[in-house]
Amino acid sequence: MSLLERAESVARTLSPIAAAGKPGEVNLALLEALASEGLLGEIFRRDGAGYAPTSAMALCLIREGLARHCTEAETAFALQGLGAYPILLAGQPAVVEEWIPRIAAGEVAVGFALTEPSAGSDAASLALSAVPDGSGYRLSGEKAFISNAPDAAVYTVFARTSDNGSRGITAFAVPGTGLGGSRQVLVSPHPIGRLVFDDVFVPSSAVLGDVDGGWKVAMRTLDMFRPSVGAFALGMGQAALDAAVAYTGSREAFGRPLRSFQAVSHQLADVATRLHAARLLVHDAAASYDAGGRTGHLSAMAKLFATETAQVAVDVAIQVHGARALEQGHLLEHLYREVRAPRIYEGASEIQREIIARHLYR
Repeated sequence: MSLLERAESVARTLSPIAAAGKPGEVNLALLEALASEGLLGEIFRRDGAGYAPTSAMALCLIREGLARHCTEAETAFALQGLGAYPILLAGQPAVVEEWIPRIAAGEVAVGFALTEPSAGSDAASLALSAVPDGSGYRLSGEKAFISNAPDAAVYTVFARTSDNGSRGITAFAVPGTGLGGSRQVLVSPHPIGRLVFDDVFVPSSAVLGDVDGGWKVAMRTLDMFRPSVGAFALGMGQAALDAAVAYTGSREAFGRPLRSFQAVSHQLADVATRLHAARLLVHDAAASYDAGGRTGHLSAMAKLFATETAQVAVDVAIQVHGARALEQGHLLEHLYREVRAPRIYEGASEIQREIIARHLYR
C-alpha cells in the first residue's frame, strides 16, 4: 500500500473521531489516533539520538490522502507538523527532546505563531517584542490567527529582537502556560485563536536557530510546507470531482443522465485536467525540496495553482449538483467552507505571485 493509499484508509477510520470533536477546539483524541495509526510518526522519525526531518513528498502524500476523506484529520495532522518543524529543525537538543516526542505521540498540540493583528501578508513587519533580560527574553505583544491557539502546550513564536526588518526576527519555543488567548471563529471552525504575551519570560535556550535569524527558520519551514498546502487542496478538489462524477453519472434530467450533457461533462474534464496539472506541480516542488534545490518559486507555484484549482473544482461540483449541495451537512457544503482558507494562509495567492515574479527578475 502506498503512503497516499494508507493516508486515505486512515482518514476513513478517523472520521467518527473527528466528528466527535468540538468545532474550533483541539481534538486530542484525533491527534492520538493520528499517532497510533503511524502517520505522525512518518514526519517525526527517530534518527539515532535525535530526529530526522521527513521528506516534503511524504508530507504531500499524507496530506492529500487525509484531505480526500477527512479534512479535520488533515488539518490536525498539518498543524502538528507546521508548529513543530521549527523546533525540530532549529531547536537545541534539550528543547527538541522536551517537546517533539510528546507532539509525535499526539499527547499535546503545538502552534505556529507568526501572524499578528497588523502583520499578515507583510509578516516581516511583526511587532511582538523580545527584549533581553538576564538569561533570557521578555516577550510582549499579540498574535492572531494562530494554529491550535489558545489550547496548544507549546508554540513556535516569532518575535522582534532588533529593528532590522526580516533580519531582526528571532524564533522561540514558548510553552502555552502563562499566555493569554481566545478562540477565533472562522468560516470553517478550525482550532485557531489569538495569543497575548504580557512580559512573558523565555530562557535563551528556547531560541530556535540564531538570534535575529528567525526569518530563515520561518522560510525553511514554509518552503517545505507550501507544496503540501497544495496537496491538501488537491485532496479536497479530488473529493469534489469524485462526488460530481458519481452524481452526474446517475442523476437524470430531461430524460437522460447529466453526464450526457457536454455543458456538464466538459466542465468536469477541465477540472480533472487542472487537478492533474496541479498534482504534478506539487510533486515537482516537493521533489526539488527533497533534492536540496532552491524551491521558493516552485513551492509558490504549487501552492498558488493547486489552491486556486481546488476552489474551482469545488465550485463546479456544487454547480452540477444544484441546490442540494448547498444544504448544511452536505460534503460539498463542507468543502466549500474548507477550501477557501488555503488561498490565504501560509502566504496568500497574491504573495505567491510576488515570489514567482521576483524569481523571474533575479
